[in-house]
Amino acid sequence: MNTSAAEGSDATVSQQVLTFVLGSETYGVDILRVQEIRGFSAVTKIPHAPSHVLGVLNLRGSIVPIVDLRMRFSLARAEYNAVTVIIVLSVQSANGRRDFGVVVDGVSDVVDVNKAEVRPAPELGSANATEYILGLVPVADRMVVLLDIDCLIGNDLRTASSSSSDSSLDRATAA
Repeated sequence: MNTSAAEGSDATVSQQVLTFVLGSETYGVDILRVQEIRGFSAVTKIPHAPSHVLGVLNLRGSIVPIVDLRMRFSLARAEYNAVTVIIVLSVQSANGRRDFGVVVDGVSDVVDVNKAEVRPAPELGSANATEYILGLVPVADRMVVLLDIDCLIGNDLRTASSSSSDSSLDRATAA
């Protein structure tokens, strides 16, 4: 058997995923979207931002919005500690590519995920409940929830831009 052909087909059926924890659950994102992993640091708050948007960080001259995934997922609040990290991810939205930071309890590891083992998210009665979940996959002794970071963060971008354009329109019509 030709090993180079086998290696090429392996690349199409598996992908590397960075796994991280929020509480007792494990989540994963495509490793190719990860720009940086850094320890938690204070952010500059932005008035009227959604509660899960903690603020922004200046990373080497780029202003990066920071989202607390615990708050985004309506999980119990946790104190930020030495293992709390910010994962800076490249997100694709209607406005183009943008970096976002997500605060997580801790980073686990990078795992190879066989795409054939990924199962669809269960129906939970509302499309909003699972629209940002690419699927679930067993890894070792845990189930990993694979996130569609473009959908998850992109929804926030669409909501923010529509509400800001609505308020701009309100201000313009009031004048």
